[in-house]
Amino acid sequence: MIYRHVYLACRAAAARAYIAIMAIRTHAGVDSYLDGLPEWQRDICRELREIIHDADPEIEETIKRTVQPYFVLQGNVCALLATKDHINLFLYDPTVPDPAGIINQGHGNATGRAIQIYRDDPIDRPALTELLRAIVANNRAGGWRRLQKG
Repeated sequence: MIYRHVYLACRAAAARAYIAIMAIRTHAGVDSYLDGLPEWQRDICRELREIIHDADPEIEETIKRTVQPYFVLQGNVCALLATKDHINLFLYDPTVPDPAGIINQGHGNATGRAIQIYRDDPIDRPALTELLRAIVANNRAGGWRRLQKG
């Protein structure tokens, strides 16, 4: 019985710590954007937001283009855009490899590509995390444009 109380206390402490961390890393404008979405889109965006922050705890949120959530770390990493029937996750690095094939829009685009996620589509968390970490690594190394120039 005592172990159960310790376990529950640890879980509660971990949950409080997670909430505190998310409060530091989040932006009120992004919260407002998500709050205005239909439930299914909000759920997808919240899952994406969690994956983005898990990929690198230093990624910061901001609002650009008046209302669009962007995630930045030494340059743009990605952005969210809810449309009528799907969510776009724009990835701002056209050079990162996509071995899992999760990028489904913008192939050949000069500045970035996108993943369109429809209601009930599964999100490949490991593959997306790998892509985001590669974008962040390129940003930290000076950005994909500088890396392409050599």
